[in-house]
This record gives sequence, structure tokens and C-alpha cells, in this order.
Amino acid sequence: MTAAVPRHRTALIRTKLSRPLTCAVADKIVTTESTVFDYGCGHGTDLAHLNQLGITSAGWDPAHRPHEARQPAQVVNLGYVLNVIEHPDERVRTLHAAWELARDALIVSARMTWDARGLRGRPSGDGVLTSTGTFQKFFDQHELRTLVQDALNAPTLNAAPGIIYVFRNPTRAQELLAARIHRRTAVPEPWICEQLYDQHRDTLMPLVEFLTAYGRLPRSTEMDAAPTITRRFGSLARAFAIISTSTDPEHWVRLRARATANLLVHLALARFDGRPRYGHLPRTVQHDVREFTQNYRNACRRADRLLMASGNADMVGFAVDASPVGKRSPSALYIHVDALRHAPAVLRVLEGCARTLVGNVPGANIIKLHRNEPKVAYLTYPTFGQDPHPTLATALSVDLRTRVVDVQDHRRSPDPPLLHRTEEFLGPDDPRREQLSAISATETEAGLYDHPERIATLGGWQRELARLRQGLR
Repeated sequence: MTAAVPRHRTALIRTKLSRPLTCAVADKIVTTESTVFDYGCGHGTDLAHLNQLGITSAGWDPAHRPHEARQPAQVVNLGYVLNVIEHPDERVRTLHAAWELARDALIVSARMTWDARGLRGRPSGDGVLTSTGTFQKFFDQHELRTLVQDALNAPTLNAAPGIIYVFRNPTRAQELLAARIHRRTAVPEPWICEQLYDQHRDTLMPLVEFLTAYGRLPRSTEMDAAPTITRRFGSLARAFAIISTSTDPEHWVRLRARATANLLVHLALARFDGRPRYGHLPRTVQHDVREFTQNYRNACRRADRLLMASGNADMVGFAVDASPVGKRSPSALYIHVDALRHAPAVLRVLEGCARTLVGNVPGANIIKLHRNEPKVAYLTYPTFGQDPHPTLATALSVDLRTRVVDVQDHRRSPDPPLLHRTEEFLGPDDPRREQLSAISATETEAGLYDHPERIATLGGWQRELARLRQGLR
């Protein structure tokens, strides 16, 4: 290996924003209020896409933009740079150089081991020298994160496969972890608003929305409308009494129980990745701790029990059997991502541990939770919801015992796996259930499910349709 390796050949001309920056925009790490510096920006196409989004950005590249200044920014992107560096010590120096420019966060991304499938080349150092003369080092997720953590000694979070966030402020990592849990669990549920007194509805609506999201009364500083409501009703508690008696009191009890579970899931996952000090928790989470568990010690004790249960096959098996949502097989529970909030907390922690290792898996909409071994798979069915029988595109599996992550790609398969009775994967409040259930009932009556062993793949399903001379409307 010599310095003559042409690293500049690996730079891509992108027609859309790169995956790491797309992920950062979705997670609100990068916003229109941010400044972004792209360290190793290649041809600079990401900079053009960021500018189109109204995001201030600049970049430097040793080959394509060597004369641009390397300047500090709130967010620095080190996108697919480490994998083209053939010297391990230089990767560490590059991480330090990019981190020194980051005021708030650093985004690190690299190519994954499964990207090497089908690649022509010969071994060179800890990577591969490709047929075009370029070098590629392929990481697994744990290896990449370990490299970043050991080099920078700063709070990190797996954003997605091959993408790591590094934060200056440890509270920011906890905020994002909490947001992921609430995004999955705190979707407002139907409530009987028609019974609220009309004259109070506008005034009470901010409190209703807060209660729906957090399952508890707000502190005065958490809701702008709190002073107005307090003046009108004397206290937030009295206002809630009006709401509770005008709707279904049990609804708010369920929300409180779910909010408590959210907190314990958050703290259980934080332990899995290194639990923060109480002062590093977001202020809203600190309020949750006091409201639902009295103090941080009690909260951590309960979260630890939950984390231990998620690693116990018997407890996971009980949770699979008790789950009110999902489709059970002898070895696993399959559940739509939108229904995960209805699953037992043990299963949510099991899934959350896998997500801590790989981050969010873009496009994945079905989660497979293994019953007898610590494995979670993220399955992508691009047409789920539109097609009652979607085919599998990709499957990313996470082995929590070995921390091995693997990907299977079915997009070019002539006979990919196929789903049936897709309503069974959804939550009870999902609006798609009714129509999908009606389709399944029609197919059952027609005899399409009489031989389930024949219809597990697209080809088998088509042959069974042809045999019964049935068609789907």
C-alpha cells in the first residue's frame, strides 16, 4: 500500500442529498438554523443540495477542493471518508481533525461489510484494493462506533446502519433517544372530545395535547398556555378534572401507564449504551422521572429489571404470547413499526437494543422479534399498505449476542418472500385494518389459504391464484 492510491476516484456526483445528511435532517440534527461543514466533500454536490434546502454549508476536499478553508460549523459531516483511508492511524487523525471543527455534532459514515458483496478486488491491509485502484475498508456497525468512541471519547449514537452521531453535549444524545421512543409510542389516540364543554374547548386544547403526548400534567414552564389555563380554572389539576370527567377517565389512566413505560424503556436503553447522569437527561425526562417513579434511583432500578427481562428467553416468550399486536409464528413475532407502541415493554426494549446498535433502518416497516434467541430483524416491504400482498425487498438482522449485523437483498430475486393477512401486523387503531381484513376474508373464502406452504413466495402465490382462477380487485 502506497500513497499513490487514487482516493479522489471514490468521490461521487450525487443527484440527491447523501444518506447521512438525509438522516441528520430527518433527526433535526441539521436544520435551517444550522451551519454545516462537509469534511471531505468530494465534488461538493451535497453542498448544493443543502443550499437548496436553505441550510448554510461549506466544504473542503483534499483532491477536489483543496484551497477551501477548513472552518468550524455547528455540524460537521465526515461522509464516507474513513473507508477510503488505507492507514488506520490516519483514520484516527482524520476523525480528530473533523471533530475539532464541530461545535455541536459530528456525523460519521462509512461503508458496511455487506457493501463488499460482489466487489472485485484483492486484500490490502485491513481492506480491499479494488479493480479501479482505489482502497475500501468495510466496517461492521460495532467496529465503526468503537473506532469513533475510542478516538474521540465523546457521546455517540447510532443513527442508521453505517452512520454515527457524535455530540458535544451528552444531553443532546439523550434528547434524540427520547424522541425516537416518543415518535414510536406517543401518537395521540382517539378521545371523546365531543363531550368537552364547548366554551372550554379552545382553552383546554393545549393541555389535552400535552396530556396525550406525555401522560402527565405539565410543569408551568413546559406549556405556554399554562398561565392562561390556571387563571381560568384555578389550577392545571382542576382543568384536567374537567377534561377527565368530560371524556373517558380510563383513557388517561392508560396514557399515564404508557408514558411510564416510555420512560423505563428510555432508561433501559440508556443503560444498554451507558446510562447518563441525571443532570444529562433532558428536562422533560427529569420531570417524567419525578412524576412516574419519584426519583432517579427508583427509575433506574425498574429500568434495569426491564433490561434484564429483555435478555431472558422465557420473559421474551411470555411477552410474545401476551402481545396484543403482531403476527406470531412458532419462533418469532412480526409487528409493524407503527404498532410497536402497543407491544409489551420487554419487546420494545429488545427492539430498542437492536436499534441502539444499528440506528434507524430506513424503509423498514416490519420488525421480527425472535422468541428463543436475542435477534431482531428489520424487514422492508416497500408496497405495504398499498398492496395487500407486498414482497420483501431487504432484511437487516441484528444478533444482540454477537453484535453481528447482516443484510439480505431480495430486490432482484425472481421469487421473493410474500406477506399475507397483512392486517395482522397492524395495531388496533390503524385505519388500514378494515380494508385489509375484508380482502383476507374474501381470499380465505376462495380457498387461497387452504395450503399455506404453497404461498410463501411470489411465484407460489401466483401459481395458487392461477390454480383457483381467482383475481384480486
